[in-house]
Amino acid sequence: MTFFEELRWRGMLADATDGAEAAFAEGAQTAYVGFDPTASSLHVGHLLPIYGLVHLQRAGHRPIALVGGGTGLIGDPSGKSQERKLLTRDEVAANAEAVRRQLEPFLDFRGVANQARMLNNLEWLGDMPLLDFLRDVGKHFPVNVMLRKESVRRRLEEGEAGLSYTEFSYLLLQSYDFYRLFSDHGCGVQLGGQDQWGNITAGTDLIRRITGERAHGVVFPLITTASGVKFGKTEAGAVWLDPARTSPYRFYQFWLNTDDADLPRYLRYFLLRDRGEILGLEESLRDRPQDREAHEALAAHITERVHGATGLARARTATNVLFGGGAVDELEAAEISDIFSDVPSSRVERSALEGEGMAAVALLAEAGVTGSRGEARRGIEQGGIYLNNRRLDDPAATIGVEDAVEGRFLVFRRGKKRFHLVELGSTSRDAGATGPSSRDAAVDPARAGASPETRA
Repeated sequence: MTFFEELRWRGMLADATDGAEAAFAEGAQTAYVGFDPTASSLHVGHLLPIYGLVHLQRAGHRPIALVGGGTGLIGDPSGKSQERKLLTRDEVAANAEAVRRQLEPFLDFRGVANQARMLNNLEWLGDMPLLDFLRDVGKHFPVNVMLRKESVRRRLEEGEAGLSYTEFSYLLLQSYDFYRLFSDHGCGVQLGGQDQWGNITAGTDLIRRITGERAHGVVFPLITTASGVKFGKTEAGAVWLDPARTSPYRFYQFWLNTDDADLPRYLRYFLLRDRGEILGLEESLRDRPQDREAHEALAAHITERVHGATGLARARTATNVLFGGGAVDELEAAEISDIFSDVPSSRVERSALEGEGMAAVALLAEAGVTGSRGEARRGIEQGGIYLNNRRLDDPAATIGVEDAVEGRFLVFRRGKKRFHLVELGSTSRDAGATGPSSRDAAVDPARAGASPETRA
């Protein structure tokens, strides 16, 4: 399929400038997407334009990923109700480097004729004299036209503090980026989200005014979930590509938890399989939703692309521990802290478990896993209490520091899915404990991913 045919069947084509499809039909094109490093990581909301570049390269065209080391110092007003906090040059530089690393797994930067390129617009914006910019670029932008651009008009009408000249100038900077890429790298197409349409067409206008030649824009739809929530937003906030901000486990779970109503669109957007395979997964979702084959295929693909094979393996291990009864000691302490962060927890003094250890029934009651020692004894006798996903079968057993993962965590489970995390601390329980949580620790495996028997 051609690039446009690929975008259409995947539902990724929201709009394009006149003549764009014909230009692609004439031969290989160079196209770019810009990513401003206003944060230390990209998030899943950036994935659609990233995959746009992926499909572009797969169709034989040349992609450019432009990191906005210059424009990131200003901030795009599009979609914002108030002005962004300005970052320092060092902050933007560090963010730009992080963004560059996150883009590398998606594109082929060597070894192919249409290898991708990664550029930073600070190269031409950083030292450009203001007077030269105003004379050579600013004169091509009628203010009345700029005021009609969606990103500007909306901020002027709805913004709490209007629009500063700093942000007002962003449109010129992005347009100049397009011109420089057109002139220096033969890049005739800009790709982006639908909210970038005004900025993109401003760039095509600038290129036409300066060179007399045509450039094009192609935009992707803005994604919202079936419930109307902005894609990638959760109760905990954005889902980031940086594992330090969103762990591979939580990233994997985000995709496993995709609502069935949203999944067919996401399969087409993000799964790099041919049309027949994706239609087969859609059929599986429709006819055998309990198998959750489509959820697993999507979650595995994107997690491996972002976090690598090791990250996917760790995410699956953590998922199996939480929902499939896998051994807790397969996890690292940091992973335990992450995946059990939402379950009831308590803290006990490490010294209480040193030496010969502490009686299991006493620890269960002391930590708040059970209401009393008697309840703990009955639970063990009935086979319903687990330590680190291994059944406790002796009411007279003791538990020591050596039973804790990395000497830090004990994970208790009652029944199939009621967890309680105990952290060993150096302070007394009275001084450092938070006490058992009142939250319900029951976790529904069906909402957290595939059932244990179907999870890979």
